[in-house]
Amino acid sequence: MTDELDTTFTDTDTDAFDYAPLRLTIDLGALADNWRDMKRRSGKARTAAVVKADAYGLGIEDCGSTLYHAGARDFFVATVAEGATLRSYTPEARIFVLSGIWPGQERQVFDNDLVPVIASEEQLSFWMGTVAERGEHPCALHIDTGFNRLGLPLDDALSLASDVTRPASFDPVLVLSHLACGDTPSAPMNKVQLESFRQVSAAFEGIESSLSASAGIFLGPDYHFDLTRPGIAVYGGEAVNGVKNPMRPVAKAEARIIQIREAGEGQTVSYGGTFLLKRASRLAIASVGYADGYQRSLSGSGIPLRKMGHGGAYGVINGHKAPVAGRVTMDLTIFDVTDIPENAVRAGDYIELFGPNVPVDEVAHAAGTIGYELLTGLGLRYERQYLVDED
Repeated sequence: MTDELDTTFTDTDTDAFDYAPLRLTIDLGALADNWRDMKRRSGKARTAAVVKADAYGLGIEDCGSTLYHAGARDFFVATVAEGATLRSYTPEARIFVLSGIWPGQERQVFDNDLVPVIASEEQLSFWMGTVAERGEHPCALHIDTGFNRLGLPLDDALSLASDVTRPASFDPVLVLSHLACGDTPSAPMNKVQLESFRQVSAAFEGIESSLSASAGIFLGPDYHFDLTRPGIAVYGGEAVNGVKNPMRPVAKAEARIIQIREAGEGQTVSYGGTFLLKRASRLAIASVGYADGYQRSLSGSGIPLRKMGHGGAYGVINGHKAPVAGRVTMDLTIFDVTDIPENAVRAGDYIELFGPNVPVDEVAHAAGTIGYELLTGLGLRYERQYLVDED
């Protein structure tokens, strides 16, 4: 792995990227490095890769293939369809489907050698009937240890572990649970769930166990068990609240500036006239809006978050910060470039919305949300460029 990037791109028309109204650059070298970092932090545990939601919005095909070549051999997706897509790019991997299986999905699961994560009594009953008819096939069991989302109740799981009458074709290869407060290391809930999951792990002796996603890995070896499941950290996002994010940024989103206009003191900007100019200003109108996942809550004024005293978002143009002025609209956002030298910004330039100079989680906090939502909410209008490291 070198620091220099190949000048070739995958699945991208370079001219289209150079002149696109919106563009998204995904650094696959950084993605692979982040996964290796989480592998190192996982200690003795094996390290999977979570690629659900189209690899957190960045492309399951390219990201999945990159992580596979980096060494990942266990993958987690949300749906059977995602697993079927991933299979062609990860031929020897185990692919776990977190939403499990329902009638009608059997052929897709078996043909693509997917591992359904059984998460309810209904799914358990259906799956036992399926393997009794079709023969042995691996599955995983999701146990609820306090999250109250998916998962078999703890007592039911412990009873299942000791049930000598369960069919021999029922062959779980993994038991897993999920932390509710892993991103807050001091939360008492973490230790409560850890103790419950230790009971599960002991009851299913001989079967691998998995408790930690990205945040849980940072909690230390007690939480690692046999397999960790990093997601957001691999994509460069913040996994733990209140500490500096150690991961490399992976995605850079940019919008082209369509126009730069002059506006006078006392004039207003964007819908509702909520942003009053206190000086003569220069405004850059960029081709991005809430239809592209640049949320309306990032607006510089006229929304509840700003009235509560939270600052709005900003972008970076040629190394200079530019705050959002007024409300974000469907296809356009206005940035105040008054403090940027005139020769440093012009129509046709690109403004970085998030990336190396504008951390995705900082933008998310301005919107009152988390980096996960910004990444997975990217719209369809971004022209994509995948950077690959030279071998």
